[in-house]
Amino acid sequence: MKKPKNLLPLLLLAAVSAAAQKRPAQPENLVQYAHPLVGTQKMGHTYPGATVPFGMVQLSPDTDTLSYELNGKYNPDIYKYCAGYNYDDKTIVGFSHTHFSGTGHSDLGDFLLMPTTGPLQLNPGTADRPQSGYRSSFSHQNEVAEPAYYRVKLDDHNILAELTATTRVGFHQYTFPGTEPAHVILDMMAGIYNYPDKNVWSYVRIENDSLVTGYRQTTGWGRTRTEYFAMQFSKPFKSYGARKYDPKEAYRGFWGRFDQTKNWPEQAGRQLRLYFDFSTVAGEKIKVKFALSPVSAAGALANMRAELPGWNFDQTRRAGQQLWQQELSKITIQTPNRADKENFYTALYHACLSPTVYQDADGQYRGLDQQTHRAEGFVNYTTFSLWDTFRALHPLFNLIQPKRNADMVQSMLAHYDQSAEHMLPVWSHHANENWCMSGYHSTSVVADAVLNGAVPPAQAERALAACVATARHRWYDGLADYIDRGYVPNERSGTSVSTTLEYAYDDWCIAQLAQKLGHADLYQEFSKRATNWQNVFDPRANAMRPRLADGSFRPKFDVLSTNGQGFIEGNAWNYTLAVPHDPAGLIARMGGNPRFVPHLDSLFTMHLPDSFFAETEDITREGIIGGYVHGNEPAHHAAYLYNYTDQPWKTQAQVRNILARQYHPTPDGLGGNDDCGQMSAWYLFSALGFYPVAPGSGHYALGSPLVHGAVLHLENGQSFTIQVKNQSAKNVYVQQVTLNGQRLTQPFLAQQDVAKGGVLVFVMGARPVRKNQELR
Repeated sequence: MKKPKNLLPLLLLAAVSAAAQKRPAQPENLVQYAHPLVGTQKMGHTYPGATVPFGMVQLSPDTDTLSYELNGKYNPDIYKYCAGYNYDDKTIVGFSHTHFSGTGHSDLGDFLLMPTTGPLQLNPGTADRPQSGYRSSFSHQNEVAEPAYYRVKLDDHNILAELTATTRVGFHQYTFPGTEPAHVILDMMAGIYNYPDKNVWSYVRIENDSLVTGYRQTTGWGRTRTEYFAMQFSKPFKSYGARKYDPKEAYRGFWGRFDQTKNWPEQAGRQLRLYFDFSTVAGEKIKVKFALSPVSAAGALANMRAELPGWNFDQTRRAGQQLWQQELSKITIQTPNRADKENFYTALYHACLSPTVYQDADGQYRGLDQQTHRAEGFVNYTTFSLWDTFRALHPLFNLIQPKRNADMVQSMLAHYDQSAEHMLPVWSHHANENWCMSGYHSTSVVADAVLNGAVPPAQAERALAACVATARHRWYDGLADYIDRGYVPNERSGTSVSTTLEYAYDDWCIAQLAQKLGHADLYQEFSKRATNWQNVFDPRANAMRPRLADGSFRPKFDVLSTNGQGFIEGNAWNYTLAVPHDPAGLIARMGGNPRFVPHLDSLFTMHLPDSFFAETEDITREGIIGGYVHGNEPAHHAAYLYNYTDQPWKTQAQVRNILARQYHPTPDGLGGNDDCGQMSAWYLFSALGFYPVAPGSGHYALGSPLVHGAVLHLENGQSFTIQVKNQSAKNVYVQQVTLNGQRLTQPFLAQQDVAKGGVLVFVMGARPVRKNQELR
């Protein structure tokens, strides 16, 4: 064998190879799997725009201008625009800075900007004739939506619009074609779930030739909502103007002596639109920084200077996506199926959109008392859709980011302190309680956080006191009757049964918290109240049923209808299962396993005709499997109830069935409103193999993992690893589960065991394990 003439190249190659083996592998880019367009079509009600995790700014396109009101009545078509954007639309009206993700009611859509070319048009035009106004047609082929980045070509103006954001600042970049006059329109009238009287007052001040400040006050869902802004352009505008669309007033002072329509430095009124004119050349980029504040225009400007002092759009986009990478990396999964990975990280993305930060960079925020406060020792949050998110979203935060969830609990306690009614939040946003939905599910979130150690012991007694006070307000939603009679009578409330069930669970959570803190009297009081679900159970119907004030059950009753039967957004067949804190008691009342299991089976196999949910806009065919309504929250725990019977393998089959049928990485990929992340949190837990049936119980119910493996990177520095052996689409049944090498004989997992870190191993197979002694 001949020796090489020169060994240096081989030695260098060997050295490079050795160095490459020692170099740590680059973490996978998880941002690529999160798709903000998922859920923007049909019932998902998500938005595709730019935001950072839990960001105060949600900068996103709005695609129509429908009014909440039509001929003096609710306009049902508005429901498609809860997030401002509907994938089926072909025009974009502009880009506003505040949005809810996945809700079934709405508000916000503050401060809409729209770049245009050509003759100035200050009306938005119509969807069928976009050229009649400032809106523009667009194509999804020219649209890109990524975490912290959105891009679209506005075809009618030939403008490329790009959006990114920091926590409190939206960053626009508009590439103009040149050759025509260029404008940026600021529409202070636009809004989501809008109507003519929604704007209470607006004020805009031109500070100089590139800086504009102001505020807007609105009513509606949040009846006293005020949002402040500071807007900075990257180049001076050459002229500006405004148009006021206010109705005639008896008195307007002496402002009429001035021409305020052009180059006037301040504007005030209920209905305002402003415009800013620029000279541009082809390919020129005009950038806009738009900062928000709940406190003042000065606070908005300070937020801008603190978070976005420069003008580097690409750097801001990269920084925002790095924040998303950090957030998504809290759970790393293994799966050979790209669609499953996209579903998972899109769900994690959606789960981290809300609640949202609600304070300036210096900690100041507007409280529920409409006064300015400063968050001391915590970050203040808003957007608490608690009827939805107590079920899985907040338990998810307790697991992967308990510190953030503790801040959310602190925010709820601040809400309680500032509330004139001395209530924890029911459904709150932007310094307003909007009283949407029923129950007082903040008690579940607070109790679960305390019981899991996320809330410092020093705050635990304060938390318990707030929960107890909230649950004793006799004026609230039938609560006096509930306390006195043990149920809410049908005559008092159209949702009497579901409200009774929700109170009973919430009271059970308070009882667990009282027991933890050593308050035996409160434990007894609320444990007794937690049994009130039994008072609306009719043994003859074997179902939950409306009960009259005289103690009798309402004669006229339909177990399948979702309208007028005593339930909120659901029917008796689903709601009969809504006793997450006492499945054993429910099963016993329904006649034990021989009667309960067939009821549960039928939930997933029956056919529910459209007529039974035709009058409930939150429920559509896409979100239903049999009679099980996954597209709405009340039965999200139902598939896991088989674990409390002698047939736990049916939980495994149904969980995998739901995962496969209700989640897809497409615009129409959600079968119901994502509801501020609850629908997504269900997916995340279920794909990992367990679910919090009753937050506050201290355990998860096992299911059937979809992932091939996962690692949860916990805040305490520990990791919880999930290994899945023999995983496949057919092997949906759990044959064996071990935790840290010890075999589990019950289909449950203690939350404290997950929080300590460890290894959970599932062994899967194609046939169910039916032996009573295993996994029961």
